[in-house]
Amino acid sequence: MSPRVSVLLPLRDAGPDLEVALDSLTRQTLADYELVAVDDGSVDGSGEALERRARADFRLRVIRQPRRGLVAALNAGLAACSAPYVARMDADDVSHPRRLELQAELLDRRPEVGVASCLVRCFPRRRVEEGFRLYEQWLNSLVEPVAIARERFVESPVAHPSVVVRRQLLEDAGGYRDLGWAEDYDLWLRLLEAGVGFAKVERCLLFWREGGQRLTRVEPRYTGERFLECKAHFLARGPLRDRGRVVIWGAGKSGRRLATHLVARDQRLVAFVDIDPAKVGRTVRGAPVVAAEDLPGLLRDRLVILAAVPSRGARQLIRAKLDRLGLGEGRDYWCVA
Repeated sequence: MSPRVSVLLPLRDAGPDLEVALDSLTRQTLADYELVAVDDGSVDGSGEALERRARADFRLRVIRQPRRGLVAALNAGLAACSAPYVARMDADDVSHPRRLELQAELLDRRPEVGVASCLVRCFPRRRVEEGFRLYEQWLNSLVEPVAIARERFVESPVAHPSVVVRRQLLEDAGGYRDLGWAEDYDLWLRLLEAGVGFAKVERCLLFWREGGQRLTRVEPRYTGERFLECKAHFLARGPLRDRGRVVIWGAGKSGRRLATHLVARDQRLVAFVDIDPAKVGRTVRGAPVVAAEDLPGLLRDRLVILAAVPSRGARQLIRAKLDRLGLGEGRDYWCVA
């Protein structure tokens, strides 16, 4: 009989944090799970440590492979998962004892939800810089499917190691891909594009370890430029498909970089909107920069506005302005950062 949840844990040279992560799983109130751990060529003894634990716990299955990278490790582990729900976990994070119980319960109770996440807390706090604290705050503000789908192009709306996903959805999506940008964000955008509902248990159930060696700090595919490239890819084939005309609100660095990626995907850039008088009247990427007051004159059928500003407060002001013009978020405009 299959377990209720498969925990997918890829790792390489996890060090002493591995034992802490595994201990947090042994304390789960939901005991009906299997742990599929994929050792991607560790040389620090992590693979041997897993095998020792496996001899004492039948729920732990160890897959050892040469160094092939995170995406290959995730897909190898996913192929070995047997439960209907797949929970992600990283080897340096800590799960609350009720994490699997509450997230599986959310999926049981809400069939329209395919991805169940939770609130997260980054630790140790002394290492968490202001930018990541703001991201944590934004991440935890998105709980229900509408909000998560709405914010999909701002940043990754769920933390990868916090999710429990219906396995069939992962298989139908083709698993993880390596296209040169973040494999988890790529997966979320594919699932959201397909109409999959995302929701979160409104409790902190994952403690997300911050450190200088986190892959998002050292791997090129997690840079801001690669994220923008990923966003442009999904915007062009989704919200902008067959619309033909794009206005970008924000002629600063973020807006200009986004424009470059969109033009490379054959999107027609009509104009930039900016509130800085020094920018209004200039030409950027071949398009005029106009004042916010001039925006109503640009509005025509099939035009899409992308609010490309990094500040959350500025996004709220732009939303209010566009809403007053009768535009609908997720139809006529999207926030992108």
